[in-house]
Amino acid sequence: MKTALISVFDKNGIVEFCKGLKDLGFQLISTGGTYQLLKKEVEVKEVSELTGFPEILDGRVKTLHPRIHAGILYRRESALHQKTVEELGIDSIDLVVNNLYPFEKVLKKEGVSEEEQVENIDIGGPSMIRAAAKNFQDVLVVTDAGDYEEVLLRLREGRNDLSYREQMAAKAFRYTAYYDALISEYFSNRLSVANPEYLSLSYRLGTSLRYGENPHQNAAFYEKVYEENPAEWKQLHGKELSYNNYTDMYNAVRFVKEFSEPAVVGTKHNNPAGIGIGETIDEAFDKAYACDATSLFGGIFALNRPVTKHIAEVLHSFFMEIVIAPDYEEEALSILEEKKNLRVIVMPNLSTFSLPKKTVKEVLGGILVQDYDNANLTEEMEVVSARKPTEEEMRNLLFGFKAVKMVASNGAVLVKDGATLGIGQGQVRRTWAVEDALSHGEGKHSGAVLASDGFFFADTVELLQKHGIRAAIQPGGSVKDPEVIELCDQYGIALVMTHIRHFRH
Repeated sequence: MKTALISVFDKNGIVEFCKGLKDLGFQLISTGGTYQLLKKEVEVKEVSELTGFPEILDGRVKTLHPRIHAGILYRRESALHQKTVEELGIDSIDLVVNNLYPFEKVLKKEGVSEEEQVENIDIGGPSMIRAAAKNFQDVLVVTDAGDYEEVLLRLREGRNDLSYREQMAAKAFRYTAYYDALISEYFSNRLSVANPEYLSLSYRLGTSLRYGENPHQNAAFYEKVYEENPAEWKQLHGKELSYNNYTDMYNAVRFVKEFSEPAVVGTKHNNPAGIGIGETIDEAFDKAYACDATSLFGGIFALNRPVTKHIAEVLHSFFMEIVIAPDYEEEALSILEEKKNLRVIVMPNLSTFSLPKKTVKEVLGGILVQDYDNANLTEEMEVVSARKPTEEEMRNLLFGFKAVKMVASNGAVLVKDGATLGIGQGQVRRTWAVEDALSHGEGKHSGAVLASDGFFFADTVELLQKHGIRAAIQPGGSVKDPEVIELCDQYGIALVMTHIRHFRH
């Protein structure tokens, strides 16, 4: 008679599954709460009957016993192993069904003490799963209730073959690796470990996507599990989200989170095409849209205030991929829902959720991990020119330096009245980025200021003078800084150095 060891925290479907196993002639052994549930419905033995040893320490020790692990791990084709288990009277365990204590679920509960969290670290479960997965040549391991139906079908039809057992073993190892990574992240974050000697990140499959960055690339969205204050969002309308939509949404939202006042950021291919702030969200939207309405065709708008009827009517007039906001006026939502393919996303906690503490980028041979760029202008910022910016210029300079943080390096933005007039981004030469920003803002230069994400040289100052730009902001830090300051003084240009750089590669 074959034996199945059943020990699950998530008991959905387990009674029906065990009835099916019993019908197939399996002997069932179980533990704790699972045993108490099963014994009401099917014939089942308690693990302590098999081990001759009671569960102790409030259930912390129950399956950690040689009769359990030897029954799972012994190699059936080994004469030595067979002799050993026979001499010791150890029965084989041919099927292990296990899922783990809800560390993840408890992690997401508010007000949970460290003691309660630690108590939900499963020890015996991962040991059983790993043992069964290691010995997949002889043992089938099941960790997902979604597999119960197929397992029973394969057992009935005699298709519990080596290939299937190996697939289930691989799934089991992914499960325990994920579980351990979650625990590792919890302690590393709790103790604020900056650069741990081993880095484990826990993600869970959210959804498979139609395709990746291009149609020939397979892709999926994996959810980040361990987050202290995660983003809460829901799609209200429109087509299924694509790979590019996810990346665009992330960048649009993190850009608009730079502002506390009503703000709108319109993006295209992960770069801003228009940024505006205002007294009202309508004013902010009109400024962002006016920056480059042509490029915003097929783009994304992120707003940090509810979408109004006015905004919805403008968005309805051209093709848009996504609009994302903390809420929508009822009439505005009705207007947007007329656009069959427009993806309408609501994010109630857009302004309050936490951006990641670290960012990860794949490189040759590994990944790079760095702190998220959340540096703000500090008291180190200084006016280095003889001419001081006016109050209005300084407001626009500060807005501009937030805006240029969103732009791919080398980047520059031309701004006025809390709006981007021109954006130059991703150029290999800074003067080209400045020229782009100035050309896009052609005819609107009077009173405008320029922000750059990195230091510039005298050739940039010459461009500012040529186009009548009277104030600029940049990090500084070049050996050419004295020459640049001298030239700004010669032309009467106010120059602010932040001593903070915002490259985005």
